[in-house]
Amino acid sequence: MKKTCLFLLGFGLAAAGLAAPFDADTLKTPHGQIVLTFIGHGTLMMQFDTLVVHIDPVSAYADYQLLPQADLVLITHAHGDHLDPKALAHVVSSHTTLVTAPVCKPAVPEAILLENGQTRTLQGIEIEAVPAYNLLHLNKNQQPFHPRGEGNGYILRYDGISIYVAGDTENTPEMKALQGIDIAFLPMNLPYTMTPEMVADAARAFRPRILYPYHYGNTDVSRLTALLGPDDNLEIRIRNLK
Repeated sequence: MKKTCLFLLGFGLAAAGLAAPFDADTLKTPHGQIVLTFIGHGTLMMQFDTLVVHIDPVSAYADYQLLPQADLVLITHAHGDHLDPKALAHVVSSHTTLVTAPVCKPAVPEAILLENGQTRTLQGIEIEAVPAYNLLHLNKNQQPFHPRGEGNGYILRYDGISIYVAGDTENTPEMKALQGIDIAFLPMNLPYTMTPEMVADAARAFRPRILYPYHYGNTDVSRLTALLGPDDNLEIRIRNLK
């Protein structure tokens, strides 16, 4: 994996001025900092210096009237625990760039659409859409919970740092082929996404520097740490992202 200037500065309340007591990690980049705020489930907020990015904002996990409006919003897919018009109404303004997978277009017709594999630079962040889908887990109709081609994960590249937010997916070949990922958010709950074993398999393949399991529901996260074991080059960080 590439060398990167990545240092953890702190773990505590999110950046000054936030009204909600969400935990956050602050990361130093070569020229500034990135604040990762852990809202809950699949919902995140990131601040790239002064730029505010909301990922899958959902009002069940935060009062978005109390959080900063977005410069950039990323939506992974159309399920209600990821796409919430009520939350969007609070975070989207006239200066917001909204990015979604094409399946979300009926709900957010104003959004920029990114198909699997496409890359755009928006608001100074390079955004790559990574396929997010099920390989094994099926619903009662024997269809994947997340069909191939519908959902996106996103890689955000900024100031030499690459952050991968996987969305709802299993350990796909596209995920395992990724390179140069500094920080990864990987989902871990059944039957919709991955088992701890699947997450460990993916992490061993693409080797992020820091791994956050997220969207993990009632999964025992200690199972993941046991599977991966001590590793000086892969740090697992457990945050409140059920």
